[in-house]
Amino acid sequence: MTDSAPALDKLDRAILRRLQDNGRETYEVIGEQVGLSASAVLRRVKRLEDSGTIARYVALVRPQAVGLQLAAYLTVRLEKNTDVHKRSPMDAFRAAVQTWPEVVECVSLTGEMDYVLRVVVRDMGHYSRFVLETLLKHPSVQDCKTSFVLDTVKSTTAMPV
Repeated sequence: MTDSAPALDKLDRAILRRLQDNGRETYEVIGEQVGLSASAVLRRVKRLEDSGTIARYVALVRPQAVGLQLAAYLTVRLEKNTDVHKRSPMDAFRAAVQTWPEVVECVSLTGEMDYVLRVVVRDMGHYSRFVLETLLKHPSVQDCKTSFVLDTVKSTTAMPV
């Protein structure tokens, strides 16, 4: 993978849109849609993969279909420990988040809070256990605030290419 993104032309963008819509679509079908041969699509996709533009392929699972009925966004503020002999609170928190299966997304923020976590859980009991027994027991966490998802108006993984 290279550090700089390759220049994308109109055909690359069309291929990316189709793959984001259906990552299992055949190169032949994509080629018919964008006006290229299957082998030309294959070459372009291989270049997009090699450059890191296409990071990976995944199956998108509906949370409700696997028993995850409750979604929430948690803003998290970390302790600002300046003790140089201890591991940075930010590093410790980032490492811990990787091990928490309930957290499906974690982003760092500017402003008052340090992180936003998107969490999916079975129910309120599961959520309560996660917050009380995992998140708030982490030594780096000073505070958290939760907003529960009432309704998903739009959810996409597709980038606007």
